[in-house]
Amino acid sequence: MSRLRPAALKSGDRIAIVSPASAFAREEFDAGVTELRRLGFDTVYDETVFAREAGYLAGTPELRAGAFLRFWRDPGVRALIATRGGYGSVQLLPFLDRETVVKAPKLFIAYSDNTSILSWLTCQCGIPALHGPMLDRRLSRGPDGYDERSFMALLQGGAGLSLAPDGLSVIQHGEAAGPLYGGTLTQLAASLGTPYAFDPPPRSIFFIEEVGERPYRLDRMLTQLRLSGLLARASAVIFGEMRACEEPGGTVMARDVVRRVMKGFAGPVIYGFPSGHTVGPCWTLPLGVKVQLVTTPRPALLIEEAPVA
Repeated sequence: MSRLRPAALKSGDRIAIVSPASAFAREEFDAGVTELRRLGFDTVYDETVFAREAGYLAGTPELRAGAFLRFWRDPGVRALIATRGGYGSVQLLPFLDRETVVKAPKLFIAYSDNTSILSWLTCQCGIPALHGPMLDRRLSRGPDGYDERSFMALLQGGAGLSLAPDGLSVIQHGEAAGPLYGGTLTQLAASLGTPYAFDPPPRSIFFIEEVGERPYRLDRMLTQLRLSGLLARASAVIFGEMRACEEPGGTVMARDVVRRVMKGFAGPVIYGFPSGHTVGPCWTLPLGVKVQLVTTPRPALLIEEAPVA
């Protein structure tokens, strides 16, 4: 599939704020808007972003999908960013129109539950997207909540950018290059068997992260990816911090599961990349574009292809 790169953002460009999943606290929203404006961007949203449904959704699926497509069609909007994850983005997929999104590619910035949309855009539409900070508890906290360097660099270009955060560890050494795909493990595994399945091309590099899942659940989902044949497509795998994914008391750690499930994998595997559900600032990763992973002299990810044109 050929890639349809969105236009790079510049100071003064407009970013639309959407809520594809769960609702949020208004103070988090307002603080996130303030931070986007501090970075030099204009922001736009409509009243549907504040909708509530069923106690855990930011409005009905039709309402959320309608707002997403409305801003995507708007020629004055350069990118869309999600308020938060939670649950619900998968409900939008039957209402999103591929023809509409490929006609005018834009950046979508999100993580967590919004992996459903990130995967659809990158795997099925060929549009790069950013696995990066949302408003709730990320941009709302200013530079303490996200890595400003990777965020701004990838909004505006990013080719040649080297990402080598502290805390990365090597599970298996090696080098690999290929387009980067992935997101939160729960959503990737849950998509299998649906028309919106996570379906990256062979020789891709996978990014897999998660939060609050006990080790046996990680094992189950990673084993599902392996038995489906997906892991065999990857040339390398980058794991996130896997925050709060250990047994009480640390008797079994997420890292132990990763080592066991990935035993015999042919390519490099690194652990602890701080994107998504991180303890510290959330770094931004470009999904759907070519990257290179190296493990020596220290683990690093080189962005070979910009997600924007």
